[in-house]
Amino acid sequence: MTRKSTQIALGGLAAAMCLILMFMTGLIPFATYLMPVMAGAMLIPIVHENGRRAALMVYAAVGLLSLLVVPDKEAAAMFVAFFGYYPVIKGKIENAFAKASALLVKLVIFNVAVVGAYALIILVLGMPDLISDFGDFGRYTAVVFIAAGNVIFFGYDVALERYTRLYVRWFKPTFLK
Repeated sequence: MTRKSTQIALGGLAAAMCLILMFMTGLIPFATYLMPVMAGAMLIPIVHENGRRAALMVYAAVGLLSLLVVPDKEAAAMFVAFFGYYPVIKGKIENAFAKASALLVKLVIFNVAVVGAYALIILVLGMPDLISDFGDFGRYTAVVFIAAGNVIFFGYDVALERYTRLYVRWFKPTFLK
């Protein structure tokens, strides 16, 4: 009974923290990508304490609420399309494939998610301002944007791995005995 209550409380707390971070995208204009990244990282303790299934349920709840109430829809779309579930499935991908193959799979997931998210933002949510923002830098902006995103993705992947290691080796034994 106590274990189940702790798991439920941890899931609710993580969901609340994720939503607070997503709301901050409305307060801090340049946090469109940073806050979804940080909100997704909040799911790593859920993966280790409650399992991937519970973490995916928290992701789904936060993703739905973000799309409905967060003022920065681009940030909400990026959380739903990639940053919300990637920390949950990252370990599974790395366990299922060899290192080079896992990296390739992660890159494919990242690129499909980012292109899909921007297609959704532009075509469905009706935010053509993004296209005009791209137009200021020339006609190769989308290619440069995706290439830069792939480079940044490598840093993000390493940072997630180190954050996970920090949680498992230091935070959990120190504070969650």
